[in-house]
Amino acid sequence: MAKKTTKKKAASRKKKYVYFFGGGKADGRGDMKDLLGGKGAGLAEMTNLKIPVPAGMTITTEACNEYFKNNKKYPPGMWEQVLDGLKKIEKVMGMKFGDAENPLLLSVRSGAKFSMPGMMDTVLNLGLNDTTLKALIRKTGNERFGYDALRRFITMFGSIVMGIDRQKFEKALEEMKERKGVKLDTELDADDLKKLVEEYKRIYRKETGEDFPTDPLEQLRKAINAVFGSWFGDRAVKYRDLHGIPHDLGTACNIQAMVFGNTGENSGTGVGFTRDPSTGENKFFAECLINAQGEDVVAGIRTPLHISEMKKRFPKAYKELNSIYKKLERHYKDMLDIEFTVQDGELYMLQTRVGKRTAAAALKIAIDMVKERLIDKKTAIMRIDPQQLDQLLHPMIDPKAKIQVIAKGLPASPGAAVGQVVFTAEDAEKAAEEGKKVILVRTETSPEDIGGMHAAQGILTARGGMTSHAAVVARGMGKCCVAGCGAININETQRYFTVNDLTVKEGDYLTLNGTTGEVILGEAPLMRPKLTGDFGKFMKWVDEFRKLRVRANADTPHDAQVARNFGAEGIGLCRTEHMFFEGDRIKAVREMILADDTEGRKKALAKLLPMQKQDFIGIFKAMKGFPVTIRLLDPPLHEFLPHTDEELKALAREMDVPFEKLKARNKALHEFNPMLGHRGCRLGITYPEVYEMQVRAIMEAACELKKQKVKVIPEIMIPLVGHVNELKELRELVVRTADEVQKQYNTKVPYTVGTMIELPRAAITADEIATQADFYSFGTNDLTQTTFGLSRDDAGRFLPYYVEKGILEDDPFITLDIGGTGALMKIAVEKGRKVKKDLKMGICGEHGGDPKSIEFCHNIGLNYVSCSPYRVPIARLAAAQAALKKKMKADLTKATL
Repeated sequence: MAKKTTKKKAASRKKKYVYFFGGGKADGRGDMKDLLGGKGAGLAEMTNLKIPVPAGMTITTEACNEYFKNNKKYPPGMWEQVLDGLKKIEKVMGMKFGDAENPLLLSVRSGAKFSMPGMMDTVLNLGLNDTTLKALIRKTGNERFGYDALRRFITMFGSIVMGIDRQKFEKALEEMKERKGVKLDTELDADDLKKLVEEYKRIYRKETGEDFPTDPLEQLRKAINAVFGSWFGDRAVKYRDLHGIPHDLGTACNIQAMVFGNTGENSGTGVGFTRDPSTGENKFFAECLINAQGEDVVAGIRTPLHISEMKKRFPKAYKELNSIYKKLERHYKDMLDIEFTVQDGELYMLQTRVGKRTAAAALKIAIDMVKERLIDKKTAIMRIDPQQLDQLLHPMIDPKAKIQVIAKGLPASPGAAVGQVVFTAEDAEKAAEEGKKVILVRTETSPEDIGGMHAAQGILTARGGMTSHAAVVARGMGKCCVAGCGAININETQRYFTVNDLTVKEGDYLTLNGTTGEVILGEAPLMRPKLTGDFGKFMKWVDEFRKLRVRANADTPHDAQVARNFGAEGIGLCRTEHMFFEGDRIKAVREMILADDTEGRKKALAKLLPMQKQDFIGIFKAMKGFPVTIRLLDPPLHEFLPHTDEELKALAREMDVPFEKLKARNKALHEFNPMLGHRGCRLGITYPEVYEMQVRAIMEAACELKKQKVKVIPEIMIPLVGHVNELKELRELVVRTADEVQKQYNTKVPYTVGTMIELPRAAITADEIATQADFYSFGTNDLTQTTFGLSRDDAGRFLPYYVEKGILEDDPFITLDIGGTGALMKIAVEKGRKVKKDLKMGICGEHGGDPKSIEFCHNIGLNYVSCSPYRVPIARLAAAQAALKKKMKADLTKATL
């Protein structure tokens, strides 16, 4: 036993937790994101490409996960590997950590597999203390730089590692600038910064009860702990929840030799994208700050300068940067996000990763890179996130509208948004819960604002540039954002901002134009964009590869037309009950409900028939030549009656019927569990005249249009079938009525009769039901309810907790529960097709627009998915990606055999 334990310990000691990079060689590679995180993999790859990168090391994501498993203790051997890595960094950089003559300073940064801008923590200038500060000043001959580096280090270490409120340090800085009568940090001299450092140390001592640590190794250990710990920080967890990133990946920790952009006017720092992340235009899109550190650009602390300023100031470094970004883009074959620093005229690259971009930019970049022969069509299709296409369907301000532009900032994230002004993330979240639309106005956003940014319609910041936290996060979310709007002066305490003589208070309406950067007073009218150009070309490529057809759920001619415009190939669900609520129709429905006998019901239904027929004519015309699946009446009848006595009395007067009769009828229709009650096919069996009227309206519309030479493909769908005999009886009713209408019109219109599979019993007996069905449509909303035994309307009270606690991976009403609901669907597909090999099957629940669910539908062999009109492009792309993924998997399997 002892020998085994010893062997285990020896194995764990040998395990590699630290990967070095520097001097043109790296232990890692660009394809090791799982282990090194995106940032670490990028640094390793750049080093291997002989790009100038300060030496460093990456502690793996495995080490982070082990740290949490071991009750926040490092895995055996990790710290020793860090110390070995430190020696290698010292050797390459020609400096020594903690040295009194030539000190090496470090940056400690997080870096998960997936890019999480601003979500994780960074500590710069680590290793500074009184001894190394003196050496740094002697070496650079720049006292101001030395004290500026130290005050930044105390701020980051104090707030990130020790949890001190950063505002305490920021307040001291602002007070110092006020006393000196200056606006910028760079206007403070060395003596000012000396005093500020002493004030920062006093704040640190007061908040932590201990002196600021002077041992560089203690600083390093605490910083590594903070990076690991930030993986489970509130803002990181919230970001991962919003973006569907798993919580068990862990973060890597990157420890790198510091290079300084704030040594003077011959230094600077910047961030950039190899193409424009908003439009996709093939031009270098970057910003820089002179005499500054990288955090100043990303955090929006100072509004940055256009990259052309760097070209003027540092022509040699700019020329090298221009060459490097092009080399990196050719190597990665994608648009990249880069960070760089110029120290005393010398360029260093600090980061490269695939850049976040808007949907419009993603499309343009994908199409351009195919033209440039960097990638093929399949790669282009796999590169676009289906959900991102939603951004292209965002509203824009009506160009004909008269608007009052009160200020202009940077167009940080496109689209338009209207809402009431709020000044805190908490208020934005609260307002969203109440159903209000808000615009979040901040001096600058920070990672703590992530929840409010998600809840808001749009974001407006007074400071920050196109690569600030607000801009990057908003673009990733598809939120409209105007950043760096210096004309607005925000009073967060009293909750208002001013622009010249105008005051805008909390609750006032504001419109943002994220495409132009305009800030508009009041509610501007918005309109939907037209999808042409790049979108149209890309969707043609998508259609070349997908196997699944995509239909839309549409109940009106208008919705049907919108669906067609988005490329829908038919209607997968037309809910006839929605038509009953319009205008005078509801009166006829209520007359039918109150009728004492069949004749009375038929009389009321006769009034509805011409109205229903006109609806179907409009829908069939919009879907000319494409199938239209019409679901016969599904909801219980009580839904068409009001519920309170006051409403019933008003209705009794309007219909000229006794209140008591109306109340008694309402009571008789009341059900304890309407979802499982007298609805769907059960209504059709007990009140066949209702379904007869609907089938007659469908077939009359179809026959009339056929005579006008309009091709119509009606599919009549019976809802909530649980037993084959229900479908058998109602199929006979449909066929009988359809035959009568065709005889009456002396014409034939091909039609089919099918059912919704939305009950577990229907799925399990799908072979029996198939004998009476021409098609199946999975009603996954109800199938999920009946599989889980819960009500979608009530589940909102606890389902979020289930997802949050990991009991369920996803909300089963958003993404299909493959293990339960999906298993029933597979049974139904297999059993149904044993009876009828070519039985057409589709899905018409909300899951029809969810990419994960669409992939499952493709894999089990459905013929089509159906979703809301505005999700049709998303479904088309997801279907193409599902087909490509399946083929790639099959090709990989063949290759390994």
